[in-house]
Amino acid sequence: MELLYIANIRLPTEKAHGIQIMKTCEALADAGVNVELVVPRRKNHIRENPFEYYGVDQSFKVTYLWCLDLVKWGRFGYWIEMLTFAERTVWHVLFKKGTFYTRDEFLAFYLKLIGKKVTWEVHMGQKNFFALLLVWLKVPMVVISDGLKDLYISLGVNPKNIQVIPDGVDLNLFNKKITRREARDRLGLSESAKIVVYTGSLYPWKGVDILAEAAKILPAETLVVFVGGTEPDVKQFKNKFGGVKNVAIIGHRDHSEIPLWQKAADVLVLPNTAKENISKYYTSPMKLFEYMASRRPIVASNIPSIAEILNDSNAVLVLPDDPQDLARGVEEILKNKNDSVALADKAYQDVLQHTWEQRAGRILQFISK
Repeated sequence: MELLYIANIRLPTEKAHGIQIMKTCEALADAGVNVELVVPRRKNHIRENPFEYYGVDQSFKVTYLWCLDLVKWGRFGYWIEMLTFAERTVWHVLFKKGTFYTRDEFLAFYLKLIGKKVTWEVHMGQKNFFALLLVWLKVPMVVISDGLKDLYISLGVNPKNIQVIPDGVDLNLFNKKITRREARDRLGLSESAKIVVYTGSLYPWKGVDILAEAAKILPAETLVVFVGGTEPDVKQFKNKFGGVKNVAIIGHRDHSEIPLWQKAADVLVLPNTAKENISKYYTSPMKLFEYMASRRPIVASNIPSIAEILNDSNAVLVLPDDPQDLARGVEEILKNKNDSVALADKAYQDVLQHTWEQRAGRILQFISK
């Protein structure tokens, strides 16, 4: 099978969607698919080869196409970039056959318009003009949560034309054969401290402010560590919470280093808000599956998107947007070692169904229909 994955992203990127796209392409290639990833050639402060940056096998082709890179000009600049990339994409794929796959509704529409067999992978719950056109045109959809499936069925999608396939994890990377003490030694962390870790973006809908507020309630000897975020987001977050004594804001780290931070933790936290639909219903956080693969106990917000994967048998679920209850959940884990080990073990067993390889298999099964 020939599959062209069209992605309007800066590659490499420090954002999570870059990992998700590269890992999906790698898993599809490992399944025997001839994969070509097509991306725009944009200005990039990351100089590394994308295969090296993400630790991905060079088992598929990455093609860079020219675009007018004016994204820094805001929304108007983004539209110029998108239109010029789409124009070049059409000429690149016009005479190519096979299956086309993208996360961008505008590109999906463009590809459908020129007669290509395209599948749209949805992450954000878009309801704009092009998304509604794709619904009307009956373009097959892969969505990452039940909440997204419910949304698009309510907009008129035939249930047979939509498939829920959550994100995945690289077990070899996140189930590292390393002890908590060894991980802390390598990261320069105290062996005796109680350490709570959050890894990922610092967007408000991720609930990071709630976790920082919970840190103020937790005992002073409990260190709450934030790993990740873009430079502007880290700066803003430090301005708000850098003065909290038991909060450590580490900033962006290479994806290959994230498993060490998770292995060093006593508790891993997923504090997503319930105030925004993207968080409450639509998301399928990669960090969730990475946490589960790390075999460390998880405290998470009890919201529909998270509850699709986590439950009382594999995590401690707490009230969303409630620092007091989040602190309670963390202390519950820290005080009940036997229970926390059982939760972590169950989470690991559950995540065995969510590897990138299995995700690729579900995608191929769906698009082959």
